[in-house]
Order: sequence, then C-alpha cells, then structure tokens
Amino acid sequence: MELPATPDPRLCHARHILDRVGDKWSISVIYALGATTLRFTELRHAIDGISQRMLTSTLRTLERDGLVERTVHPVVPPRVDYRLTKLGLTLSETVCALMNWAVDHGDEIDEARAAYDRRADHQAG
Repeated sequence: MELPATPDPRLCHARHILDRVGDKWSISVIYALGATTLRFTELRHAIDGISQRMLTSTLRTLERDGLVERTVHPVVPPRVDYRLTKLGLTLSETVCALMNWAVDHGDEIDEARAAYDRRADHQAG
C-alpha cells in the first residue's frame, strides 16, 4: 500500500477523537451505560476504581462530544441521570465488542505477558 504524499486531515481528526473516547474511563462509562439510564452514584458503583472526580470529568467530556446526555430532574434532592445519546449508542456496540474480547482473551494475554517477562528476565540475567 502506497502512503499518501500528505497526511489525510481526517485521520488526524479521527486520532484526536479516539484519544478521547478510547481511554479506559470513557470506555468503562460507555460500557456501563449501554442501553440504560443510570444515576451518577450507580455509574460510580458500576465502574471499579473510578474516582468521583474522574467520573465527573469523563462524563463532561462524553457529554461535550455528544455521546452522553445528562438530565437534571427538578426534585429535592436533585436527581441527575445519564444515558447514551443516539450517537453514543452507535459507539456502544464497538465498545461492548472490545470489552467482551478483553474478557474472553484475558487469560491468554496474561499467559503471553508472563512468558514475555520470563524471556526478558532470562535474557537480562
């Protein structure tokens, strides 16, 4: 395959988008929301290891990108729900496939890492 003489600006733009939506917390939020609506606390409990600050930041970024919709209900105490937008749902299929792949092949990845580390230790020693 021949490389173009000048970089395609669409590829650069796509890389920037993938940098934002491809981080572990964005993927975790998109996966947790799926086709459902969750409150902030429910999301935080569904995503192991995420801090309140990181979840807030991730949700804001996903909302800005048009992937998550935030709904504030006028009740006391305030209730805020999050759900994927139509655009977010199109990404959800890919995220679910990636997450399922990681679950299905996690043991194989662990074995490959252990074998690599043994080889690296042997070569260093």
